[in-house]
Order: sequence, then structure tokens, then C-alpha cells
Amino acid sequence: MMHNAQLGAVRASLTDEALAGNGTAADYLALLKPRVMSLVVFTALAGLIAAPGFIHPWLACMNLFAISLGAGAAGALNMWYDADIDALMQRTSARPLPQGRILPREALGFGMTLAVASVLLLGLVANWLAAGLLAFTIIFYVGVYTMWLKRLTPQNIVIGGAAGAFPPMIAWTSVTGSLDLASLSLFLVIFFWTPPHFWALALLRTDDYARARLPMLPVVSGPVETRKQILLYTLLLVPSSFAPAMLGIAGPLYAVAAALLGAAFLWCALSVHRGGRKLSHSAGRLFGFSIVYLFLLFAFILAEHALALPLFQPLIG
Repeated sequence: MMHNAQLGAVRASLTDEALAGNGTAADYLALLKPRVMSLVVFTALAGLIAAPGFIHPWLACMNLFAISLGAGAAGALNMWYDADIDALMQRTSARPLPQGRILPREALGFGMTLAVASVLLLGLVANWLAAGLLAFTIIFYVGVYTMWLKRLTPQNIVIGGAAGAFPPMIAWTSVTGSLDLASLSLFLVIFFWTPPHFWALALLRTDDYARARLPMLPVVSGPVETRKQILLYTLLLVPSSFAPAMLGIAGPLYAVAAALLGAAFLWCALSVHRGGRKLSHSAGRLFGFSIVYLFLLFAFILAEHALALPLFQPLIG
């Protein structure tokens, strides 16, 4: 009952028309979740470069811009809907909506405008299959994950994490006009990476999630089960990371990197699984390394395709 009263008070304060809502450019930028967006755009770039066929550099930039707008729209709409629980968590309480610097209706209008603009832009500069996939991703992240799964089930991040895995496929489709198994391999890497990445954070922020009554795995099932699930998904992630090389969109350089990075990721996951008094340290290390892991994995895809360009052939031939 106390928690419901807290949420009610938060919602009332967020909808108070007396709020100033004098958001700055920095506040609106924060709505886009720029750190998340940067990783989304980077993985999308890898999908775009790895896709077979030629795309004009200007069109490639426009495709990535449209995908970044879509990612920002999803972030803004997520913050709009989650403003009540964000206000209860230390990690998110300083965001623009809980602080009253941006009104809910402003965030909603901003997010919806970006969402429509991103889908229309991608459809016009690329193709409508890619645009439809982008629209589905935004709807899935906001409507399925944010509004439903996040507050309903401890498996929220497993199912909802699919939204974050779509950008390379969207970029791939913007070049080829079709979906195939190779693009799915990029999706699977991010899909299996998401649970250990977020559950490591959840182990560090269990009190925050409990305060907001969010059914994150450590809150519902405890740290022991969470550590088991982190290891399980890591064991799925490491072999799946070789799929791009097996399907021909990455080469030996990537395969070696996947093996070394996968071994390091597995070591971090095993450290978390062992638990002990240093669990917060091992969970923090896994969370930090997981970001580096995904960045480097996709960076090697980009590097291999860059080395295949005629400009570099004299250097490596």
C-alpha cells in the first residue's frame, strides 16, 4: 500500500500543470539516452557495412541518422512512461522528467515526433521493409517491453532485449531490401549478450529495483539464480558470436577476436557465478567489460570490411 501511495504521489507531481517544464537542449538530449544510442548506432553501422551490395555514402549516413532518431525516440518514450518509477530509483532520479525539467506531455510529443520522422525518413531514403522493421522495433520496445514486460516478469530483459538487437538487421535491410540468416546472426549476438549485461547491473542495483517494485531477476529470484542465469546466457553468447564468421560476413580476424573476447567474458561470468564477498566487484567488472566486448566484437567486423577496401589492398597484399 505504501508503494502504491508513493507511485501515486509521484504520478501526481509529474502531471502537475504548475511544473515549469523549462527543459534545456541538454535535457532533451538526455531523453534520447545518448550512451545507449551510440552503441545502437555503432552496431547498426556494422550491419550496414557488412551487408552485401553497394550503398552511396550519403545514403548510408542518412540510414544511420534515421536509425539513431528511432533509437532516440524509443528512449524518450521509455522515459515518458517510466517517469514514476525513475523518480523512485537513485540511478534514474536525476533524469529530466522526475526532476520536472520536462513535462510528460512534452516528452511524449518529442518521442512520437522523432518516431514518425525516423520511420518516414528510412522508408524514403532506403526501403519500406527497413522502415517497417524500425517501426516494429520502436513499438516493441515501448509497447511490449516498457509498458508491459518491465513491470510484469523477471524475464523482461530477455524478451524485451530483442529490441536492442534489431538495429544491425534494420541497417542490413536498408542496404539489401531483405532479411536473411546472416543478418540474424548479428541479432543473436546482441540478443544473448543483453541478459548477462543487464543482470550484472541489476545485481549492483537490486535495492533500487526493489524500491520501485520492478520484478528484475535479483529481486524476484535472488542473486544465486541471477548468477546462474548470467552464466547460462554467457554460454549461449560465446558460441553464437562465431556465427557471423561461419556465415561469411566476418573473417578470421573476427573469429580470433570472438574467441579471445568470449574467453574473457566467460571468465567474468564465472567470477560472478562464484559469488562470495566480492560479488559487487565481479558484477561491476562484468557489466563494464560487457560494453567493451560488444563494441570490440562489432569493431572487428568493421575493421575486416575496411581492410577489404581497394584503398588498403596494397598494404595487406
